[in-house]
Amino acid sequence: MPQFPKVVLLIESSRGSGRALLDGVARYAHYHGPWSFYWEPGGLETVWPVLKNLDADGIIMRDVDQLKEVLALGIPAIVVGHNRKEVAGMVNVVTDSPRIGRMAAEHLLQCGFRNFAYCGHATPAAQDIPWSELRKEHFAARLRQVGFVIHDYSIRGTPTQNWPEERKRLARWLASLPRPVGLMACNDDCGVQVMEACKVAGLSVPDQVGVVGADNDEIVCGLANPPMSSVAINFERAGYESAQALDHLMRGFKKVPSRITVAATHIVARRSTDMVAVEDLPVAKALRFIRDHARRPISVEEVSRAAGLSRRALERRVRGETGASILDQIRRARTDQIARMLVETDLPVCQIAESLGFEDAQHFARYFRAAKQVTPLAYRKSFGNQTLRSAP
Repeated sequence: MPQFPKVVLLIESSRGSGRALLDGVARYAHYHGPWSFYWEPGGLETVWPVLKNLDADGIIMRDVDQLKEVLALGIPAIVVGHNRKEVAGMVNVVTDSPRIGRMAAEHLLQCGFRNFAYCGHATPAAQDIPWSELRKEHFAARLRQVGFVIHDYSIRGTPTQNWPEERKRLARWLASLPRPVGLMACNDDCGVQVMEACKVAGLSVPDQVGVVGADNDEIVCGLANPPMSSVAINFERAGYESAQALDHLMRGFKKVPSRITVAATHIVARRSTDMVAVEDLPVAKALRFIRDHARRPISVEEVSRAAGLSRRALERRVRGETGASILDQIRRARTDQIARMLVETDLPVCQIAESLGFEDAQHFARYFRAAKQVTPLAYRKSFGNQTLRSAP
């Protein structure tokens, strides 16, 4: 292998996921390079006429139509899955769609919804989009565990393919749903389409339709009206691991993983799900109090006072509405807050424990492990944004 490997990157940068992947690749090259990059944001169609002449040592690319032709060149390659199933014999980068679906279901359950829906993409005849179906399958499975069913809809085509007519059909479906309804969109772009259709149908977000997307593209979610909640997915880490795997392939290493999983880490809650969809007013007050005060220790007695009921009466009504105890709700909100800080910040564990009002780091670790079945440090190692420093 030459001193400065030439790596071709066929990853779009129009969305946050692609930019994060590229950032992860750049970070790996910074620590373990240097590498020489040929980056074509326009995709394979633009670079294909000159690809054979680039004398590339490796390539990281989306699973585009000319995938077989590229692989036939014999260049070590990492395939980032989007439109197709995993490519046999290759290193595949795939999102953890089962976990994404379950996390979205948990979030909407915590918001108190009792009606649920899923909006995904129809599969074109020439392609296979497993991630949308996988997210729906596991979203629905989690809700079935607690006695709920979902309504689902598949968007046909793209916004450039007769979107006005498709938006009307989507609006009619949304208007037919029981309300209030908690809806998962297969990704953030789909979530924005759902919210546009809600306006056509005269439906209020989040009061009538609570929407959560996936990818947590901050620009897409921020431009939505209202700003959209989303499942955060660690594309940056996946980019780093993709570059590491490619480095191993270019060096001729034998042990290279066949799959790199893009981990879902936490929910970033924004206004599109900022409600407690519970008709029982004291229970709604209790759940909102818990959510609003999750950064500090709170007791069941405090929650009862905020709800205006005795502890026994509130306990019975919370269990009836949510299937969980008041203490369970507190622990869930607190551990979700911990998980978010572990992933989004580089604060030491002891400092996170102090900021959230724990007596000491040991109590903090036991509390978190009881809920997540993993220590805070192990959780951060698995899902955090910290760049891996180990040498290849």
